[in-house]
Amino acid sequence: MTVALGTREQRLHDLLASYGSVVVAFSGGVDSAYLAWAATDLLGAAALCVTADSPSYPDHHRQLALRLACEFRLHHEFIRTAEVERPEYRANPVNRCYYCKQELYGALMSLASARGFAVVADGSNADDRSDHRPGRRAAREFGVRSPLDETDLTKADIRELSRRAGLPTWDEPASACLSSRIPYHSEVTPDKLRMIERAEGVLRQLGFRVCRVRHHDTLARIEVGRDELTRAFDPEVQRDIEEALRAIGFQEVTIDPRGYRMGSLNEGVVLRPA
Repeated sequence: MTVALGTREQRLHDLLASYGSVVVAFSGGVDSAYLAWAATDLLGAAALCVTADSPSYPDHHRQLALRLACEFRLHHEFIRTAEVERPEYRANPVNRCYYCKQELYGALMSLASARGFAVVADGSNADDRSDHRPGRRAAREFGVRSPLDETDLTKADIRELSRRAGLPTWDEPASACLSSRIPYHSEVTPDKLRMIERAEGVLRQLGFRVCRVRHHDTLARIEVGRDELTRAFDPEVQRDIEEALRAIGFQEVTIDPRGYRMGSLNEGVVLRPA
């Protein structure tokens, strides 16, 4: 470990210790998993790791969160969030994530207040400062802390620290909620979210590690990791994908030859800082 990374890690430990107690928004992804582990390692039962459960949350991550909680003895629970029931969220504007995080942080703040936890923290990291993150506005409004960001830990730092801690999430692909697969201003519905989840489950069963199924009404546009494109275009594999996704309800299926790009539905959209 470099001296600089060790210094940032120590700063994180000092910051978490200063909280006394914390509720961690724990999605099961790389960043929140490391934060949950570090907070638990330092604070024990004074760190509560909470996972939001809703139709927009992939079951793949739900199972990962449960596995981590069991394996690393996290103090863990689920709460139900209802962002999909909110008209402003379902309308799917470019700041959709604001309404999702508003729902989540409101629930976590209520839980923290009722249980006597001093701080609510999320897994935002230093790299997120330059990304389109409407949810950061909700974090500021609710006073949610971002200890990984505050101690200048980047995604690469967190992966390395996670690897050293033995966390299986250290090389987990980037993730996002299922609603991020639906183009802006196309309504988010539970039916669409179920179709997306089932379709991505098909791709994982076929061995694709990085995959997104973008829901364009009757069309499924598939993105896989660029190193997996050759296999995706293998005629037999492509036929299996198309048959499975048509059975789910898509009328047309296409594989994007450019491969997976983070936030590809943001392309051509004018985004403003959160």
